[in-house]
Amino acid sequence: MADAKIRLYVDQPLGEGQVIALSEGQANYLFAVMRLSKGAAVLLFNGEAGEWRAEVLEAGKRKGLLVCTNQTAPLQMPPDLWLLFAPIKKARTDFIVEKATELGAARIMPVQTRFTNADRIRIDKLRAHAIEAAEQCGGTFVPQVDEVTPLAKLLASWPEDRKILWCNEHLAGVAEALPKGGTLGPWAVLIGPEGGFAEAEKAQLAAMPQVVQASLGPRILRADTAVVSALTLWQAHLGDWG
Repeated sequence: MADAKIRLYVDQPLGEGQVIALSEGQANYLFAVMRLSKGAAVLLFNGEAGEWRAEVLEAGKRKGLLVCTNQTAPLQMPPDLWLLFAPIKKARTDFIVEKATELGAARIMPVQTRFTNADRIRIDKLRAHAIEAAEQCGGTFVPQVDEVTPLAKLLASWPEDRKILWCNEHLAGVAEALPKGGTLGPWAVLIGPEGGFAEAEKAQLAAMPQVVQASLGPRILRADTAVVSALTLWQAHLGDWG
């Protein structure tokens, strides 16, 4: 049995004996870039059916066929954690989506704030980055990446049972703010724009009973660093790292 080292996301059903038709890009990657040939093994996942081992049936320059042989891992869902963040420069926004996927965010929600300063956001590109990150980190789930939504609109219809960790540098640290002996539940992490929140946005957040305010330490962090720090601290206190 060939050893499978490459993981690939496919938007198709997976199961024993299921034949998978590759896209032109996938075929080029497997057969031109990675030099796989007929009989080679690949690991597949679709975000719903866990991870499956598959073998190459046909290998061509622009197309190919794989067949699933056996499941190698069940679907592992991340904690019920959403990430809300104000987009920044393209490369750093791409980094945020990549690291949020690796760190176990179940949903990624870009938000438009008063001081959001970013170029046009290509959600299709961000979704592709989430898929690539899941392929690389061994995940079997791909987080949903939403269209950019105005923060005020999102908060106006916020679920009553979902808490928000608002990273506010002026308050106590996360360890003190998060509930002791907490359990998994509906949460979100909110990271603001580089220019900070407007006064109206601060007032709206402060008035919400779901909001828990906390600092990420004594230094002001860049937005992309803050995302990684906040998700790491949340996972360590309330997530699935224990």
